Amino acid sequence: MVDALGVAVIGFGWMGRVHTQAYARLPHHYPRLSLRPRLVTVAEEVPGRAEEAAERFGFASATRDWREVAADPRVRAVSVTAPNFLHREIGVAMAEAGKHLWIEKPVGLTAGDARAVADAVAQAGVQGTVGFNYRNAPAVEAARELIASGGIGTPTHVRIRLFSDYAAHPDGALTWRYERERGGSGVLGDLASHGADLARFLLGDIASLTADTAVFVPERARPSGATAGHALAAGGEPGPVENEDYVSCLLRFASGARGVLEACRVSVGEQNNYGFEVHGTRGAVFWDFRRMNELRVSRGTTYQDQPVSTVYVGPGAGEFAAFQPGAANAMGYDDLKVIEAYRFVRSIAEGTPHGTTLADAVYSATVLDAMAESAASGAWVTLPGS
Repeated sequence: MVDALGVAVIGFGWMGRVHTQAYARLPHHYPRLSLRPRLVTVAEEVPGRAEEAAERFGFASATRDWREVAADPRVRAVSVTAPNFLHREIGVAMAEAGKHLWIEKPVGLTAGDARAVADAVAQAGVQGTVGFNYRNAPAVEAARELIASGGIGTPTHVRIRLFSDYAAHPDGALTWRYERERGGSGVLGDLASHGADLARFLLGDIASLTADTAVFVPERARPSGATAGHALAAGGEPGPVENEDYVSCLLRFASGARGVLEACRVSVGEQNNYGFEVHGTRGAVFWDFRRMNELRVSRGTTYQDQPVSTVYVGPGAGEFAAFQPGAANAMGYDDLKVIEAYRFVRSIAEGTPHGTTLADAVYSATVLDAMAESAASGAWVTLPGS
């Protein structure tokens, strides 16, 4: 028997649409799931945007006030895809209202924000999932299994990169993303949060780090009205960019492995150049998001001049079988969010966490806070518990 799960989406930019479509696709890819999402309401403060989303995607109602979602008895689960500065207030309110929570990273502006949401979820006894989607790629899960099984020997070092050009245009509008009070730590929260999560997912806890940051586009034009995505605003009143365009970070893992994490939002010529390289004492594994369903793997006992092979992951890797019947049939970005939605709804159905949790968000945010502290001081920072 399949029961209905009333869901709401708060914030309807691109990510709100991605969450909505992921809910709609669950019955197609996971027909045996005992809960089936039903789109109850969408909340978005920009005039007309919620109503347009309701008409286009089939929500039963629309509102400009997210607080109405917390009071709505039809809603059991909520996606929070609003800007970072609203994550804590909305996340805590939804948990306290007894709503299960699927919230986008970085879950607020600081580790304190993420911890507040995590505490509210724990106290309410609801499920909480976080949008660290790249770890859901079947190739990434296969890489993790290869590393954990000793397939490349003892991991020695990792390099994680997240380069994008979404903020490279000098006429890019000065939206909330570039303000410290509303956008937090800039590229740290936007991209490096994924890198921190992947680093831990692949190699375990980070013991200490040192970081450097920079702002390369120091001034942008203020938009004249509501924006969506990464809009341009040439000719508007100029204002300062208050948070980071770039971060580079050296990592020391609790295992003794070393790492480099680098992220930039103003990399001209780079479109979603995300990936990692993990080296071990007997091999290596490489992943590039732009070739999401492939791994490059080197393993054996020759050490020098050891070849690298391309492996196309297939139905035996992660959730691949829910989407494609055989290796080299490509999956895409939105599929990763379907996997995330599946694990969220499964967590609700079974009453136990599947996939990422608020604890993962707190850990990533703690790493980001340590990066910011190190960049300000120029010193190595030891992570709590290390």
